[in-house]
Amino acid sequence: MAVQPDLFDECRVVRAEGELDLTTVPALARGLEEARQGTSRRFLIVDMRGVTFMDGSVLAPLCSAWEDCRRRLGWTRVVYTRPGLGLVFGAASLRGRFPRYASAQDAWRGVPADRAVAAAWHGRERHAPGTAPYGDRAS
Repeated sequence: MAVQPDLFDECRVVRAEGELDLTTVPALARGLEEARQGTSRRFLIVDMRGVTFMDGSVLAPLCSAWEDCRRRLGWTRVVYTRPGLGLVFGAASLRGRFPRYASAQDAWRGVPADRAVAAAWHGRERHAPGTAPYGDRAS
């Protein structure tokens, strides 16, 4: 498990890789704490695209980061692509707190992956299968 803090515009980015479990989560917790040092407003992106496994032990440090950033009028956003990570957030009822972002840029702009997918479909046909728009029958 590797943790790499970076600065992205006015935002801190913490990148995690490998497996996140009870034995490796202390390194992530330290990285999250280091990224939040100081007393000013904090924006924090946790890029977990390189994480291959995650269990529930990661939730406490993520929630602490979320609460700290929110208290300082900032935010914490999580980037991930593997469905297993979403299952962990879902099992803990934290998908609302940690929606999935597809990239650090999307997280910075505040565009969750599900909204990005919806935006890609915007403008496409939105009618029932087998029917055409405007009440015309499909041929």
